[in-house]
Amino acid sequence: MIIRNETSADSEAISQVTIAAFKHHPFSEHTEQCIIKALRDAGSLTISLVAEVAGQIRGHIAFSPVTISDGSRNWYGLGPIAVLPEYQKQGIGKALVQQGLTLLKTMGCKGCALVGDPAYYERFGFKNIPGLTYEGVPLKFFLALPFDENHPQGTVTFHNGFSATE
Repeated sequence: MIIRNETSADSEAISQVTIAAFKHHPFSEHTEQCIIKALRDAGSLTISLVAEVAGQIRGHIAFSPVTISDGSRNWYGLGPIAVLPEYQKQGIGKALVQQGLTLLKTMGCKGCALVGDPAYYERFGFKNIPGLTYEGVPLKFFLALPFDENHPQGTVTFHNGFSATE
């Protein structure tokens, strides 16, 4: 498996992987590929990594800037992340998350937030941070990972690309 930055030639494969990964997801509105495109078009796809297996893209992860109402800066949102169903539970998602977090830390970022399954993301150090919220999502599913001892307080807002539907 090779983890690398996306190239312009990867856009369609990333869309197909994302569509397949979320096709049967119970909490998806099936717009994840639209979100990635909107982030890319807005120049807000800060980190976009693909996982290649046998020369084919099998997974993708995106990171984009978030804002926090307390004014904390240099925080990013993880997502969407997608792995083709037949390649899930083989370490591809884990490798994408680890590489993405390493890159964020290398860039001097302060932390990362996401909406996701705590059973999966807590292994990377994500947790609920008291006083840090994301409107419309139960606290149980809104997780953050500060890269230092500073824990922001307030409401997180993801890039408006997350509202893309086409």
